[in-house]
Amino acid sequence: MTEGNFVDYVKIFVSSGKGGKGSTHLHREKFIQYGGPDGGDGGRGGHVYLVGNKALWTLFHLKFARHIKAGHGGDGGGDRSTGADGDDKYIEVPLGTVVKDKETGEVLFEITDHGEKKILCLGGKGGLGNWHFRSSTNQTPRYAQPGLVGVEMDVILELKVLADVGLVGFPNAGKSTLLSVLTSAKPKIADYPFTTLKPNLGIVAYRDFQSFVIADIPGIIEGAAEGKGLGHYFLRHIERNSTLLFLVPVDTPDIKGEYDILVNELTKYNPEMLDKERLLVISKCDMLDDELKAELKKELDVSFKDIPYMFISSVAQQGLTELKDKLWKMLND
Repeated sequence: MTEGNFVDYVKIFVSSGKGGKGSTHLHREKFIQYGGPDGGDGGRGGHVYLVGNKALWTLFHLKFARHIKAGHGGDGGGDRSTGADGDDKYIEVPLGTVVKDKETGEVLFEITDHGEKKILCLGGKGGLGNWHFRSSTNQTPRYAQPGLVGVEMDVILELKVLADVGLVGFPNAGKSTLLSVLTSAKPKIADYPFTTLKPNLGIVAYRDFQSFVIADIPGIIEGAAEGKGLGHYFLRHIERNSTLLFLVPVDTPDIKGEYDILVNELTKYNPEMLDKERLLVISKCDMLDDELKAELKKELDVSFKDIPYMFISSVAQQGLTELKDKLWKMLND
């Protein structure tokens, strides 16, 4: 999927169908002089549904479908015939889609399961025919109810990527490279900041044909929660990850300082981020010999007493098996 085809935020206008009006028909038949009212009810207007589809990974198919309308209900007929219901409209969305009211910002619901179906807009109720209004004192009512109008609303659809592990780090920390060696994903890799412009997902094959999903989130910089860089736009994707893997290059002047900046940006965006499992991974460790690694380990033992950490090298394929074992254990504890 190209970067331009990854769409995780769309605004659409939806409207359900109007209910059909009831009939004022009076029964007429040979040899029956006073048949009386037999007007049928109008059909209901079509509903607008959202349906989860695990085969979708983006909202791109809705990027240019800005107006989605369900069908109107048919009018009632004679002989108590009910009008046809309006055609329902089904909008398929990827799992992890959050639906918000554009006017109020209220979260209406979210779709997290394949095949999950929820009504976004109820169709208008059809009007009652004159058959319902007959009585001993009004034997030929010549009126019926009109159908109720449908619901119109502007909604925002936001996709929050569903993954077990989220890669968090500064631009050029090596997140895309790590994803490419752990999975079959082919993210764009280059030596300039903000190479990754969209979240990339990959499936990590584990022992005994088991697997878990890992997501490469675009790089976060200091001030991301206030709108700087690209990270603020994609911070919502990290909310869905059960485990956060913080990736810091070994050649960073201050590993603890960079880690604290990342944690601070996540906390400012959503304090609940602190409740997630965390693992610090020091990347590009093929540049270290055993002596330097031992010295660095002494420093990290002091700085990270409560956070587990590991040394890896994506390029040299060092420590990757141990990393997968550690992530699998964290995900299943």
